[in-house]
Amino acid sequence: MDMMTGTQIAEARLIDWRKLAQGLHARYLVDDFAAGARFVAAVGELGVDLGHHLRVSVGHDHVDLELVSDDAVYRDGDVEHVVEWVTRRDLDLAQRITEIAADHRLDADPASVSEIELGLDTTRSATVAPVWAALLTGDAAAQGRGTPGDEIRDATGRVPNLWFTAGDEASTPHQRVHVEVYVAPEVAEQRVSAAVAAGGEVVDDSQAPGLTVIADQDGNRGVLCVDTSAVTEG
Repeated sequence: MDMMTGTQIAEARLIDWRKLAQGLHARYLVDDFAAGARFVAAVGELGVDLGHHLRVSVGHDHVDLELVSDDAVYRDGDVEHVVEWVTRRDLDLAQRITEIAADHRLDADPASVSEIELGLDTTRSATVAPVWAALLTGDAAAQGRGTPGDEIRDATGRVPNLWFTAGDEASTPHQRVHVEVYVAPEVAEQRVSAAVAAGGEVVDDSQAPGLTVIADQDGNRGVLCVDTSAVTEG
């Protein structure tokens, strides 16, 4: 099934959901764990009916949901890659889940969703990736799972994805590993301001609001990420 573009996701107008990294994310507020469990049970039955499942995390006052397909098709010219990404199946299931949440009288809190990934600067991703696959997941198949590159993705979602970005081996030694924090578009500016107020420094906002690089007082860098392509207008 073809992967959806940011424009197609935005046109679906999924008010409760936000596109973070590869998937769609939603948080619904519940009165207690039991209410959350009832909601998850209803969502689970829907997933069985549609033949598609989602990742779920239940807290005492919220339910977090993630939708992503592991058989999305990405076309690079004449070459097709099977990747983890949002497909029409995910958009349809997200809309149905929103209806179920309304039936359960649950409010969505889309501004609170987030996703954490890791980035590693290297010119030798094919060489170092097996080490990270073993260390992070214990599964050699995690290397390149759901991506045309060497990135590390745990099939169970236990650990954050690890991306490799081209580094300059001849450059002055610098921080190689950084955290990537994906947030909803409406909270990006506030998140950057809070980090700066806490003593951080914006060291690169040339690609903001999509990417904003922030350093702490010791120079350690992290990246705040927003998928601007999937933002719903109005």
